Amino acid sequence: MKRFIFPFFLLALLATSCFEKHFIHDKDERHQVHQDFLEREKMVGDRHTALFSVFDGDITKEEREALEFLYAYMPLSDLADYDGNFYLNQVRNSLEARNFFSWGNSVPEDVFRHFVLPYRVNNENLDSARTVFFHELKDRIKEMSMYDAALEVNHWCHEKVTYRPSDSRTSSPLSTVKNALGRCGEESTFTVTALRSVGIPARQCYTPRWAHTDDNHAWVEVWVNGKWYFLGACEPDPELNMGWFAIPSTRTMMVHSNAFGKYKGEEEVNYQTPLFSRVNMLPHYTDTEKIKITILDEANKPVPGAEVKFKLYNYAEYYPIASKKSDTAGIAQLTTGKGDLLIWASKGTKYGYKKIDVRAQDELTIILNKEEGKEYVELLEMCPPAELHNQQKVKQAEIERHHKRLQYEDSLRNAYMATFMTDKQADLIVNENLTKEQVRYFIKKSEGNYAEIKDFLMTNPDRKKGIYLYDFLNSLSEKDVRDVSAATLQSHITFFNPEEYPFEVYLKGIISPRISNEGLRMWRSFLKEKMNKELKSETSCQKLIDWITRNIVIDDEANYFNCPVSPQG
Repeated sequence: MKRFIFPFFLLALLATSCFEKHFIHDKDERHQVHQDFLEREKMVGDRHTALFSVFDGDITKEEREALEFLYAYMPLSDLADYDGNFYLNQVRNSLEARNFFSWGNSVPEDVFRHFVLPYRVNNENLDSARTVFFHELKDRIKEMSMYDAALEVNHWCHEKVTYRPSDSRTSSPLSTVKNALGRCGEESTFTVTALRSVGIPARQCYTPRWAHTDDNHAWVEVWVNGKWYFLGACEPDPELNMGWFAIPSTRTMMVHSNAFGKYKGEEEVNYQTPLFSRVNMLPHYTDTEKIKITILDEANKPVPGAEVKFKLYNYAEYYPIASKKSDTAGIAQLTTGKGDLLIWASKGTKYGYKKIDVRAQDELTIILNKEEGKEYVELLEMCPPAELHNQQKVKQAEIERHHKRLQYEDSLRNAYMATFMTDKQADLIVNENLTKEQVRYFIKKSEGNYAEIKDFLMTNPDRKKGIYLYDFLNSLSEKDVRDVSAATLQSHITFFNPEEYPFEVYLKGIISPRISNEGLRMWRSFLKEKMNKELKSETSCQKLIDWITRNIVIDDEANYFNCPVSPQG
């Protein structure tokens, strides 16, 4: 009788395969993610190789499942504009951080999946910040507790970035650190990225509008040892759950955050789509009440599927802090603060509204008895919640030590900003298209991105007929000048031809690479080549419109972080 000898290398391979870890251990959850992944895979068309060829390489079961989770729920823009190697590196970076730090294994699987693994925080351009930040922070915090590490990461963020208001486009984390400044949305994006890079779960949270003043704010929540805490991004305090907004946050009527995928945590989900969940974190900050709104028609019958908007008075308008559909019983519910809201309900051409004082009542009935097109005038008095005083208490000696540390961190950041190009250095740049004052202006405007703007100016030193370099640079936003690359600018240089259109038309409709609030990319030559091929070089405005009508459809939900798809994407 012959004896079969099982090859050792196959045995070893089988053993390795058997002991490979799942990223998602719950079988039903894993199956759901895989099915959602397969549905997304069907829609990528010509991008299939760029996105999915990484699955054919050397990849573990854990990495594969994590990557499938990202693909299943990422915004449409990310499927269009980045490739598989980028996402695989994000997965590997997050797993490396989990394995490196002592707190890694203490993070529950679902918390890690929603608040460490995701590479995106807001509508920022994506970059390799996670890798950079991990290597800069790991030795600084590796011996700390998770709580102290969260505080320390925020100190590091304060060393790097300070506040300055700007437009709604969110800078990438590496761009924010290069320029050492950002608005609250950028500071919180930067801080969440830094925390996730070292395996600490974090999420950006917003109050869409304060209830007591015309403004809004973004900050950060961090998960430590089973509990969510808050902190001011790039605004470190001696302890967590502190910050200038600690008392104002007790007066708000909504604090929320977006989470990748189908979130099943303890918090209430205000809004759920197949791709993301909008999570209500307001009970972390103040006293709340769950209000119940019943929608009836004129015959007093329940109205299912009515649009119910919970509106807060702010900036001289009623702003919806949440929207829900009424259920089969005509009911919509929301957990909110103890102040006043205007509840606006509609279906078809019928609508109705009422004010609710959540301090006094938790139920309200609205009858859809008003018609579109008719005017109604009504005087409403809207009152915000009262503030609560339950701040963290810190000893005076600790506060003084903390202030000294903040001053030192300010000095580090200011020393870095002092390395930006000066007027004297800018005067050495010779460009026939710009005056000395104009060169100074754009170099100063570029902040930490001065090297890219200098490179662009020195690549185009001579005046050429048809090039209007000042108008071109002046068409960019301040943020563009702070984060655009010289190569991207070079790709958008165009020449004015007076035989084609008036100069005013050229300035308004041709010269600028800026369209909306997207990050600038090299779309001009790409689209020219592609559209010439599609239209067989017979381009005209109408032919372009017809092609777009046939080939592009609107999806109002797939880009839930409000990050535009690039023109080539």
